[in-house]
Amino acid sequence: MAASRTRVAVLVSGRGSNMAALIEAAKAPGYPAEIALVVSNRPDAGALKTAADAGIETAVIDHKAFGSKADFEAAVAERIEAADITLICLAGFMRVLSASFVERFAGRIVNIHPSLLPSYKGLDTHERALADGVRLHGCSVHIVSAELDAGPIVMQAAVPVLSDDTPQTLAARVLRSEHVIYPRALAALADGSARLVDGKVLFDTQAAPAEPLIWPTIG
Repeated sequence: MAASRTRVAVLVSGRGSNMAALIEAAKAPGYPAEIALVVSNRPDAGALKTAADAGIETAVIDHKAFGSKADFEAAVAERIEAADITLICLAGFMRVLSASFVERFAGRIVNIHPSLLPSYKGLDTHERALADGVRLHGCSVHIVSAELDAGPIVMQAAVPVLSDDTPQTLAARVLRSEHVIYPRALAALADGSARLVDGKVLFDTQAAPAEPLIWPTIG
């Protein structure tokens, strides 16, 4: 009998390009996670149609319909628990989760952030990176903690910052890397090869790169 796959819920607010990358990865034979539920706080989120077209169960829990953040999060939590979900992936979910919600699913909520954490937490990461003149920028998959963008890092990808970059061109380059590392990080968490131990994510095996990434190259 084939091993059961880890059931994953994805929380979205917009078009859900990272959600789509997770769905595509989960189609592969042997991928250890199943995207079982997509929840949006916005009824007009484009991600809902993408998920429905892929045959994935969807739910709309509009935060505007609740009198408090606590009531909204309680409804989201109940929907997730009713679906027997193990891991929760945030993919453009534009609501900051409360400490109580994070604690309810401690160590089980994963996020993708468009910077090399701990640098550039919060918003406008690409504009801030360009303003600071950094040569490498990137993205991070991390376990969600009560403090914003401060949880244990699972995986990162670095991209070069080009001399003619705008926030838009840099964002596009980073997004392509997000679509690569988010499915890989989810797979490692789902199959247990990456584990949260004493506040850090440890991998069973790691292969060191042949050489460091250096940018810009000269000559």
